[in-house]
Amino acid sequence: MAARCRLLLIGAYAPPADGGLTLGTFANSRETMLGNATHLPVLLDDVEWDVHPGAPASPGFWPVEMREEFAIAGVNRLPVVRAEAASGRWDALVLLGGGDPGFVEAREVAHRHRVVVTTCAHAQMHAAILLGRRFTILDVSENHTLRMADLVQLYRMEDRCASIRNLEFPLPRAAHAGRVDVQQEAQRHARGEPSAMLDAAVAQAVAAIEEDGAECVIFGCSAAYWLQAPLQRRLAELGWDVPVLEGYGSAVAQAKLLVGLGVDASGLAFPADPPARTRRRRMP
Repeated sequence: MAARCRLLLIGAYAPPADGGLTLGTFANSRETMLGNATHLPVLLDDVEWDVHPGAPASPGFWPVEMREEFAIAGVNRLPVVRAEAASGRWDALVLLGGGDPGFVEAREVAHRHRVVVTTCAHAQMHAAILLGRRFTILDVSENHTLRMADLVQLYRMEDRCASIRNLEFPLPRAAHAGRVDVQQEAQRHARGEPSAMLDAAVAQAVAAIEEDGAECVIFGCSAAYWLQAPLQRRLAELGWDVPVLEGYGSAVAQAKLLVGLGVDASGLAFPADPPARTRRRRMP
């Protein structure tokens, strides 16, 4: 009997105990960390898995929304990736967090141990282009959309990304004090109350379909992944047969696919130090 796939889900950062963002809390159990992606238990049913909270958040850089903060979060969690990839306990590391901090560097580290690394935006974009010609990203704030635009370019998805649309329900940060944020809207929806953020997501998704040519919808920020199921239902009620993805599920599914194929990454894309073979010419 074949061994079950072993996955470790690693948080983008471990928030301080007195922090404000509670979506996907890191306390009590591994399941509570993934509380805003309710269908994940189905994807994880046939694997062995655990959750690592991630490296402690640097003071003053949480929750992450700015480019500087994404860079800091990525550097902070590389030692976690290095230790877990070298441990021999995991077939794949799934990096949580919608802005993919440290993903490319983590793949370089983990390839030395032949361990798969996947993450949320990257997995969503690649899943989306299997489903339709172009996708739209729904995101939470102006600053966060800049990170997503950077990732679209990094992953060479410019021709496949129809648009990035800003819902403007930002993360609960000091800079946004007094504004309605994504966490408040998630809690409102969980109580069965109307959500202005869900209404905005419906409006922007429809506009992306009608105006931008989107054929699939994905999300920029992991704090907004709770929107996936209700947005899918609302679009279907309007007659739009359009897939809506979220990052946790996409990253887990991609990890299982790559482990099943017996591959993690190309040694030409992520060479050893020094490389076993070198090329005289490479195309950009």
